[in-house]
Amino acid sequence: MSVPTTMRAVHVASLTGPDAVSIVERPVPEPGPGEVLVKVGAGGLNYADLMQTMGLYVGGPKAPYWAGFEIAGEVVAAGEGASWPVGARVMGFGQESFAEYSIAHSAALFPTPEGWSDGQAVSFPVQWLTAHGCLRTVGRLKAGETVLIHAVAGGVGLAALRLAKRFGAITIGTASSPEKLAMAAERGLDHGIDYTKVSLVDEVKRITGGKGVDLVLEMVGGETLHQSWDVTRRYGRIVVYGAASGEAAKIDNVRLIFNPVEFIGYHITQLIAGRPDLFAEEMAEVTELLKAGVMTPESPTSWPVDLIQDALRALGERKTTGKQVVVF
Repeated sequence: MSVPTTMRAVHVASLTGPDAVSIVERPVPEPGPGEVLVKVGAGGLNYADLMQTMGLYVGGPKAPYWAGFEIAGEVVAAGEGASWPVGARVMGFGQESFAEYSIAHSAALFPTPEGWSDGQAVSFPVQWLTAHGCLRTVGRLKAGETVLIHAVAGGVGLAALRLAKRFGAITIGTASSPEKLAMAAERGLDHGIDYTKVSLVDEVKRITGGKGVDLVLEMVGGETLHQSWDVTRRYGRIVVYGAASGEAAKIDNVRLIFNPVEFIGYHITQLIAGRPDLFAEEMAEVTELLKAGVMTPESPTSWPVDLIQDALRALGERKTTGKQVVVF
């Protein structure tokens, strides 16, 4: 395949939100040792991308920067020692991947399953690995337990819902509208809570008969984290994998003694880098679930790259459901 010398890519000039995002022409990069060049079929748009544009993502890039980190597409060039041949269809994590071409390290990519579109493929790495890791690798969810899934109509939320039902859990989900809850209910959600209309704590206690939940997937932060603590039964688990509110929450060590729950964080890149043994265990189960068709993503909402500002704003205004992707 012929590779051009220049390409269109998404550039963020300052940490002032979507208004600072633009499309810029830049040179096509060349892969180094162990790297491949991927012709991007779709780039995954995550809430983290929005937070990065506002400087709210911990460890995020400093402006100016080239955006995007989740890709699906075709390998068109390979550096020395790369493990993917030209022509391979891949999905995974790339560098500056809201672009027509993106560099990725061989180890950060997975084969795209037969029959999946690039949109489905790019919906898998962040959402499905995060959902599985939160539920199983660190959440240790078992059949018969009750799990509270915040933002249940989002990308991770819908993936977690499907997996939790597969594992035999009772599911409670939160969302910001009846329409989002109805969408989740169609996919098996047992109990929905519109947090804009009712008290999260009161509703969860009502649903569980005052017992509370065994596991919470928490990605909001701030006061919502404390509410999640209020509804977790003694010695239950809270997995923290995000902070969409941009607000930190302090854990009171004295309260923890008398309201004992287990807090643990989850981040896919930290798992891969810091505990490759646990990641290997996770991927063993993920592989079986893929073979069984349990982890097949739905078709995402696709945004032409020229509308990326609108896509980012829609994320921030909670107007989206499921996975959002950028296409060129």
